Amino acid sequence: MSTPSAAHEDAGTRPDEDGGGRGGRLGRIVRAPLGWMLTGLVGVGLVSALTATGPGPVPALGAVAAVAVYWVVMRRVAGRSTPEIAQQGAGREALYGGALGLGFVLVSALLITMFGGYSFSWAGNGFFTVVCSAAMVQAGAAVTEELMFRGLALQALEQRWGSRAAIVITGLFFGVAHLAAPGASAWSALAIALEAGVMLGAAFLWRRSIWFVAGLHFTWNLAEQLLGIPVSGHTPKGLFTVDTHGSALLNGGTFGLEASIVPVLIGVLIAVRMFVLAARSGGLRPRRLVRR
Repeated sequence: MSTPSAAHEDAGTRPDEDGGGRGGRLGRIVRAPLGWMLTGLVGVGLVSALTATGPGPVPALGAVAAVAVYWVVMRRVAGRSTPEIAQQGAGREALYGGALGLGFVLVSALLITMFGGYSFSWAGNGFFTVVCSAAMVQAGAAVTEELMFRGLALQALEQRWGSRAAIVITGLFFGVAHLAAPGASAWSALAIALEAGVMLGAAFLWRRSIWFVAGLHFTWNLAEQLLGIPVSGHTPKGLFTVDTHGSALLNGGTFGLEASIVPVLIGVLIAVRMFVLAARSGGLRPRRLVRR
């Protein structure tokens, strides 16, 4: 997997030699890592807010618009290339990530069921309608969230403080961002930070592809919804309904599977493995190599 060159990375943080340049001091601030990160978060976040709950294909179209906004911010504001959203190999990366996300949820749900935490029954909803609607919503959510947390936040923080600090900070923020969800608690936020924030961050450091992490995120959420399991506290219509039994630590309670100890343990193991693979492939950037 190709990675942005040092020249491209430094382009967004190098001050103008004459002290002025494009936009003067304000321009330099915006082109610095934290500057283009905030600019991109506002742009992609606005697209998400306007399209996430729209009817039909609107959320998926919002994902396309979010990618366009991300490209403009990275190329025109940050002054860096965008191999992480390259079209070449995008389908392959999305499929690889999707397979991992699907396996993660199915194995977690199976183990919880085997331990007596879940029982499923067919909901009787229209198959085609439910699947298409769920796919549109989850595609929009997966792409926009990954552009914001892994594309913008992780890469900007990585330039300032290195990969290890970036994955910790973005993981914690990912957990905190889910505190507003129904049924959320300090435990669910920590669980999300570990199994999702850290795992998705490690996945990005390993593959350096938004499509890989978006595919993982997409099938994760889609599988949960279709199984009738609450997705981060939300219970949209699925193909099945789920009844929970026993301890909330096992079944996740009203927050859903992400608050179960089972996917937390599995997610941490997967994250450690991907972090090792990222280190072996040179995907980790130490703080001492980061230009200020």
